[in-house]
This record gives sequence, structure tokens and C-alpha cells, in this order.
Amino acid sequence: MAIIITDECINCGACEPECPNTAIYEGADDWRYKDGTKIKGKIILPSGEEVDADAAQTPISDDLYYIVPGKCTECKGFHDEPQCAAVCPVDCCIPDENHVESEEVLLERQAFLHKE
Repeated sequence: MAIIITDECINCGACEPECPNTAIYEGADDWRYKDGTKIKGKIILPSGEEVDADAAQTPISDDLYYIVPGKCTECKGFHDEPQCAAVCPVDCCIPDENHVESEEVLLERQAFLHKE
């Protein structure tokens, strides 16, 4: 499952630099698939959707830090636990119970985002 940032977020930003996929963005900031990954240009996502990895995407939240689900791997392939949750001073980085994913799916995403 992906990690989400709840409304308890105090916007301290401690989580953002810890993400190995650059999946965490400050509220109202645009995001890109290419940020912190090895993908660029036109790509086909695992879902089959074609996107431009260099193109700015609409922010998921205007007020709070947010995690892009399609870039979150729960730190699989990098760390033993989600680093955002490990450093959050108010414990607002939690598993998204509505977006459960297997370890296999998370590792496939990690390989896709960081392919050589």
C-alpha cells in the first residue's frame, strides 16, 4: 500500500528529503514523474497510461505535504521501513488502507522508477 500524509501534518518538511523516489511534495507544488527517478520523456506507466515524465502534474494537495501514490514504494528496495513515517514528528505518514499493494508491486514500481 502507498503511504499517505494525513491532515495532522504540521508542514515541517522533515519527510520530503527522506523519500528515495522524490514522491513527497510541498502543498501546492507541481510534481513530475522524472523528479528523483531515472525516467524521462514519454513513458508508459505500469497502468498502461502514457505520460510525459518531464511534464508538471497538478498538485494533489494545496495545503499540506503530499505523497504521489504512483511514485511511492514504501521505500522498498531502499530501506526496511518507510522513511517518511520514521522521521515524522507527529506520526501523520501512515499506510493508505484504501490503496493496499503487495511487496511485489512496490518492488516492481521501484525497478520501473529507477531502471538503468
